[in-house]
Amino acid sequence: MEISAYKPYGDPEFESLIERIHPPRVCIDNDSCRDCTIVKVDSANKHGILLEMVQVLTDLDLVISKSYICSDGGWLMDVFHVTDQLGNKITDESLIHYIEEAICASRRGSREIQTCVDRNVRPRHVSMEHTAMEMTGIDRPGLMSEISAVLAELGCHVSAAVAWTHNKRAACIVYVEDELKHGPIQDPYRVAQVQAQLENVVEAHHYDGERRSVRLAAPAASQTHTERRLHQLMAADRDYEQCCSCGYESSADDEVYRQKKGYNGTEVKVENCRQKGYSIVTVRSVDRPKLLFDTICTLTDLQYVVFHASISSFESIAVQEYYVRHKNGWTLDSESERRRLTQNLMAATERRVSHGLRLDVSTQNRVGLLSDVTRVFRENGLSISRAEIGIQGEKAVGTFYVKDASGQAVNPETLETVQREIGGTVLVVNKSLGRSTSQPTSSNTSPSISTSRSSSKQDKPGFSLGSLLWSQVEWLSSNFRPIKS
Repeated sequence: MEISAYKPYGDPEFESLIERIHPPRVCIDNDSCRDCTIVKVDSANKHGILLEMVQVLTDLDLVISKSYICSDGGWLMDVFHVTDQLGNKITDESLIHYIEEAICASRRGSREIQTCVDRNVRPRHVSMEHTAMEMTGIDRPGLMSEISAVLAELGCHVSAAVAWTHNKRAACIVYVEDELKHGPIQDPYRVAQVQAQLENVVEAHHYDGERRSVRLAAPAASQTHTERRLHQLMAADRDYEQCCSCGYESSADDEVYRQKKGYNGTEVKVENCRQKGYSIVTVRSVDRPKLLFDTICTLTDLQYVVFHASISSFESIAVQEYYVRHKNGWTLDSESERRRLTQNLMAATERRVSHGLRLDVSTQNRVGLLSDVTRVFRENGLSISRAEIGIQGEKAVGTFYVKDASGQAVNPETLETVQREIGGTVLVVNKSLGRSTSQPTSSNTSPSISTSRSSSKQDKPGFSLGSLLWSQVEWLSSNFRPIKS
């Protein structure tokens, strides 16, 4: 006879009782620090709340320069040092009130926020009006073009999409609606038809038994944040397996891997503090946009609880130190578990690293536009390493990182051809100089390009493409900023 383990009864009303007795408190302090706004949060703790709070701040395109986390004893006290993209304090009263309400709403598990703000600052979640297509498989030139062509041929209008590549693997999430019914694809026969056609595209260049997946998901109220879902897809595809599992002491094989990947001191160290009963996870890396979100997202999805943390950055280096235990209360005692966590954290820091030339595209939205744009890239021998596409009003706006199919820099003549054939406004961002050039061919609108504070101080951002890209697309995540951007 099988005997199940004893579990004490937990009253489902207990957590809500604690919430009513001790509601979350959010204090936004503009007096204590000269050059940033300090956001302090006191609340009853729960698994995943740290990620939700970071998501609230970064969905507003705020820069988190420092953070201190303490959540022992069922209660959390978290501190975030934040600024806007220009390095200024948060002084907009409507935005301040929104942050207070949004963090409290995330603690309650609610997305209903009543604050009325003067500008688009609402967090972007998955729309209830679109079907999500999720794909993982081998990264190869033309994959995005083939997928978008099939969707256009089947009458599926692409409303938004995001795609990542890492370690020769690719993952993308494409949000589509029925071209005729202007809503999610609900007919089971049509869903099966679309999925079958997409599977044919993905399978075309895979060997038998090789990992791949295609899935169409109906809208759901509890659907996961888009970029968190991308991390989950790539982790399920085991893209982390090629990452070196080195801490500060690395093997010869790890050093070869690091040299090939062009590492600039990215390190992950996992050790146990037996006196306190924690595992200490230290991530030291070059600072970049969305690094804090990516790290916390990975820890949360691997079921680790952060009890204490200190996050800071100096110049271009970010240092994150976490005191964690597994959700079951255990520390990371086995070598295999430490290796797995290290590989996952290294993969999380690598996935969003941009390879290739950045092209920012803004043009009139129309059915089949993504198919046309990606076809232009493919016909001109360009491969997409990362992409984010959305809609703003009547405009389609997207950011593409492209490179020559052979991995070389994009030829200037090829670039001119691409700009001319795409139409609209195509801005070419030169990352090394922190400048951009644009070639408007059918539109007079030319949005500015935001740059990082790690470049010249004179090149402060006047506009965030991330804000433009996601401001009207509530089903996609916004442009997270770096720990120190």
